[in-house]
Amino acid sequence: MLAGRIRTEQGDITRVRVDVIVNAANPTLLGGGGVDGAIHRAAGIGLLEECRMIGGCPTGEARITGAYNLPHRHVIHTVGPVWQGGAANEAALLASCYRASLELAEDRACDSIAFPAISTGAYRYPLEPATEIAIQSARDFLRTDGPAMDIVFVCFDAKTRAIYEEIIRRP
Repeated sequence: MLAGRIRTEQGDITRVRVDVIVNAANPTLLGGGGVDGAIHRAAGIGLLEECRMIGGCPTGEARITGAYNLPHRHVIHTVGPVWQGGAANEAALLASCYRASLELAEDRACDSIAFPAISTGAYRYPLEPATEIAIQSARDFLRTDGPAMDIVFVCFDAKTRAIYEEIIRRP
């Protein structure tokens, strides 16, 4: 039995009503394009300053910061793998991103978390297998003895949301 709920939303991750949002960051944590740039712009300079103090993050790991001007308690930054054809441990690294992020949220007693489609933009991870990893990672986490947590996958467009919804419906 799952101890929480998995759902999707379409839109801007910086506006989703959750305790913590996940940033699909680059290894420097200093901002970039896509979701990373949007989160840094919305959070303001304080986020950049805190990220500078952290000093980066390896692929597959996660770091947590304050949310600054965002309406959340925290931002979790995780670095997904760059797609190299599937033979460079990409699946395990991507699953590790989700697991590490969920564990940080649990450590901070967060009741809800929102994820973007990690690695599927500039890092070119194919959407359907990346989504399968995301959903399976969420299900595995919710099956543990940890607290109930709502997990929201925030999709930039209708195509991405349709793929997430279809995979969520699978047993």
